[in-house]
Amino acid sequence: MKQAHNWIRAETRRQSIRITGDIEQPHLYPWSTVLIVPTDVGKLFFKATAPETIYEAALTKRLAEWIPESMPELVAVDPVRGWMLMRDGGEQLRQSIRPAKDIKPWEPVISRYAEVQIKLISHVPEILALGIPDHRLAALPSLYSDLLTDEESLMIDQEKGLTSGEFQELKEKTARFGQICSDLAAIGIPESLNQCDFHDGNVLIKNGRITFFDWGDVSVTHPFVSLRTFFVSIEISLQMDDYAFTPEMEALLNLYLERWKDFASPEDLMNAYRYSEPVASIVKALLWREGIVKMEKSIRQEYAWIVPELLKEFLHHEKNLPG
Repeated sequence: MKQAHNWIRAETRRQSIRITGDIEQPHLYPWSTVLIVPTDVGKLFFKATAPETIYEAALTKRLAEWIPESMPELVAVDPVRGWMLMRDGGEQLRQSIRPAKDIKPWEPVISRYAEVQIKLISHVPEILALGIPDHRLAALPSLYSDLLTDEESLMIDQEKGLTSGEFQELKEKTARFGQICSDLAAIGIPESLNQCDFHDGNVLIKNGRITFFDWGDVSVTHPFVSLRTFFVSIEISLQMDDYAFTPEMEALLNLYLERWKDFASPEDLMNAYRYSEPVASIVKALLWREGIVKMEKSIRQEYAWIVPELLKEFLHHEKNLPG
């Protein structure tokens, strides 16, 4: 951490920013850490990522170039080491939602997020070149099959793992998943960047400016896949049951889909959302599996249940599709 402190001090000096207090470390996770740096121009935030998501720094730098009005304001970036120094983007959206149990503040955010994804469609080749996981629909069926060969990650017949029956059902759904991906692709909505952690803690609001941050848990896939975590975030914020879907949530979905009206009819957009639900469960499982297998064994046990849980979620959503 001494190297990070030295880098922060060198970069702030280079830009005539004066550090006014102690640098603090509010959290440390297996996949990243954050430092808070008090300065004469306000708080700065330093982030360092784990090797498996080191591309986040380079990706955030490019996103800030392409869509500066919606991305973190970067003071300095070291893509080789996966380090970023950013200006304070304001208050988490969560602070406007959870105390009042009101999801109305999501309205401008969900519309803006769709606009960001649409702008990024033309940048997909550049995004993939940074090493971002390729979860495009054409690639997913083989990734699904590969996931089912990793029986250690599936925790078959273990506590919080898959039962033997669920594992067998997942294997029998291999062709079905391929068809779901084909049906979703046939609707014709271009693939884009998916922020797989698109929740109310990863959106900042400051004087009306919306900032999307934390681009480590990402992939290139069908854009509607991002809605999975978005709706789970609402369930948690409002303390709702799993798979709840209220009229207020439907209104937010319609705001999001409205931004995609140039790509498909309203009916096809809604169908695409339905098909994206089971796909989103698999994409999330793939990302978690990649992260978990690289953790130390003692830490891995804390998170191992997530992959089988997401596969159970896939089975739930698949059953709700026609055919």
